[in-house]
Order: sequence, then structure tokens, then C-alpha cells
Amino acid sequence: METDRKCPHRAINPATRIRTDPALNCSCTGSRMVGFPVAVVLPAGGSGERMGLSTPKQFCDFLDRPLISFTIEAFERINWIQNIVVVVAKECIDLMKTIIHKYSHKRITLVIGGQTRHRSIFNGLKVFTDSQVYDSKLTKPEVIIIHDAVRPFVEEDLLLKIATAAKDHGAAGATRPLVSTVIATTSEGCLDSSLERAKYRASEMPQAFLFDTIYQAYQQCSDCDFEYGTECLQLVLQYCGSKAKLIEGPPTLWKVKFKVFLTSAELSKCSVSESLSQKACVITGVQQDAVQLAHCLEKTLLTQLMVEVISTPVGEEVSCIQNISSKEYRNIIYVIVNDTDLQEIKQLVESIGNTSLPILYPVVVIMVHLNKSESMPFSNNMDELGAIRLLAKEAKQKNILVYGLLVNYPKDTEKWNDAVANVCLIAGTLIKDRNAVLAGQLFVA
Repeated sequence: METDRKCPHRAINPATRIRTDPALNCSCTGSRMVGFPVAVVLPAGGSGERMGLSTPKQFCDFLDRPLISFTIEAFERINWIQNIVVVVAKECIDLMKTIIHKYSHKRITLVIGGQTRHRSIFNGLKVFTDSQVYDSKLTKPEVIIIHDAVRPFVEEDLLLKIATAAKDHGAAGATRPLVSTVIATTSEGCLDSSLERAKYRASEMPQAFLFDTIYQAYQQCSDCDFEYGTECLQLVLQYCGSKAKLIEGPPTLWKVKFKVFLTSAELSKCSVSESLSQKACVITGVQQDAVQLAHCLEKTLLTQLMVEVISTPVGEEVSCIQNISSKEYRNIIYVIVNDTDLQEIKQLVESIGNTSLPILYPVVVIMVHLNKSESMPFSNNMDELGAIRLLAKEAKQKNILVYGLLVNYPKDTEKWNDAVANVCLIAGTLIKDRNAVLAGQLFVA
């Protein structure tokens, strides 16, 4: 899309807008709220030139899913973000629609981008203000977050800090320490000078702004800004005098720029998943059989699968939730005896869902049902399966994978030992694989 040179802040060809229903099945986590409206613009119009790929990097598969889908979901799960505007090239509109439909993304407004980064971002902002370009506009937020579509590893804690700082200072952005020394060269290709690395930072995403501030800055941009500029924080400093508050972000903020980055991201994810599978919390009631099974699980999981187990009595789950929130582990095994009431499990899932969970590393909850009743009809197990599936469907939206595991209590000691070994094998596999497709299944040990 070309920009009118006489009026650089208005596009010649209005962008189309595709709005998904925000009221249906929003996958939100956390109980945090902010006292002002916040929205997000995700510029995703890059061509993938540096990666040497025919497919733009934001649409490349990462863990069998388009990279941009992970980035969208990272924002979609945050309940205080009202709208997510995704800006893509015109030729990628149909592909983006397919991704939105396939992965059930909600609260998405799809906008056609421009030829440059700044033009694309400005198109994304105009959906909130320009009723002449769009049939109807979204409610203008007080704070707008701008983030790269190829940075999927962003968490709510940082977004909250950035948005709050933008509200107070007019602009805010994430930074990281420089890892290399920056040097200047002469026209002959010789060293001219070097910068003192400690005085400088690498500007990263996300960045956030008071909406009126960043919009005013774009209205005043020159053609040169639109054509060659990339730094939004510099625009608001230059045209609005707003000095951005800089907040140091985590190492996971890196941007996928080259093909090798996708491989590195997948290896990183596998490495973290492996470490997350090395600790589990077993929750039991006071019934002796449940406690006995928990002790057997502790011993077997540790010796056979090298999984450290922490036992927690029912009623003291708060410590377990705290450990999950502090990222110490992501696995819970809940043992119940002859009780098909899932209310306690539901409360546990709800409590976990109110914590801030990294999107790529879901919590695993395994409900182990110890059946001591020889007369329990098979239909009861089917009823339980239906209840588990319903719970698992709701929990998956909160980044929690729920599985059921049925153990029939045999009187024979040898059979009991075999059953415990099977429970450990199945539980250990579910913890290590973290397979979302199997969530809601009832396994029999």
C-alpha cells in the first residue's frame, strides 16, 4: 500500500477490516486488571527476506504451528487487553484468516499493512480513529502496546510493567544489555571509534504508548520517517517530547530473524520442557489408601523416571499453587478414592488459571482415581470420562492440561505393585510429553 506523499498519514487505499467476535471463548488467564483500556498492534507484514524463505517468517511453522499464532495467543490469554490488531500484507490476508479460524483466535482485528514498518503500525492505529477508512472503528484505548509478531516469548508480567509505565510517562519500552561492542567506521573501512557498551542498551519489544501520543507522532512523521524509520520510541521523543521509561526485559525477548532462530527456539522449548518434567506435586486426601498410593508414586517416579515428588495434603494446595506461580514446577498428581466429584479438581484448576503462566509451558494435572469398589459399574467410568473431558476443555484455555487415570484396587499384592508401576509409567509419560491432544482422556492403569 502506497502512502500519499502530500498527506503521509493517510493511506490511498483503505485497509479492510475483519473482526472476530470478542465475546466467544476468550482464552484469558490471570486475575490482574489495569485501571485503563489497553489494546495491542502486532505488525506482521515482514517478507522474511533475511531468513531466505519464500514464506514470511511469522507464518513459518514452530512446533507444528505458525509462529504468529503463539504470539497472538500470548496476548489473547491476558484479560485486561481488549483488542488485538494484526497488520499483515495484502497477499497474506487469506492465510491469516485461515490461521485465525483454525486456532480459534478471538478479539482479533485484521488490517492490511503498508510497504514499511511505520506505515503498517500507523494503519493498525487508524482502526481506532478513522471512520472514513473503516466501516466502524474500535473503541480507542488509553494505552496501546506495539509488539513484533515474531516475538512469541512475551509474558504478562513484563506487559503489565510496560503498559503501566506508558500510562505514567507517555511511552515505555523493553531493553536488553548489548552483547557486542558497537563501533563506527571511516569511509575507507577502518575503525573510527567505539561506543562504551555499558552506556547503551538494545531496544526491544514490547513497547507501549499513550494512544494519543503515538498517534500524534505518526501524524507529524516525514516521508523519510515512514520510509526508513524503525524506532517508535524515537518518534514520540522527536515529535511529542515524551521520554520513554526503559524497562529491562528477560533474555527470552529475542526476535526470530533467521531460519536458525526457529531451530534454536524449538531446542530451547524442548530443553525447558525437560526441566519442567523433573518435579511433580502429589496431592492426597487423608484416606490411608490414597496416602499409600502417593508414597508408592513418590518412590517409583523418583527411582525410575528421576521425577522429584512433593506430597501435599488436601487443603494445603496453596503451597502447590505458589510453586507453580514461581515456576518451580508444572505438574500435579491429584489422588482421590471412590469419589467422582470433580469439584476440588475444578477449584484447583481455577486457582492455577489465576496465576501468570508462560504460554509455551502448560501445567499438567493428572487426576488419579483409585477405585476400591468391585461393584462399580462400567457406566460410572464413562460418566467420569465425560466430566473429565468437559473440565479439560475449559482448562486448556487456561494453559492447563488435565488427564484422568483410573486405577482398580486389587487385593493381590503383586497385582497392586503392577498397577502402581503402570500409574507411574502413564503419569511420567504424560508429564514428559505434555500432549495437548490427549488432554481430557481417561487412562486405565
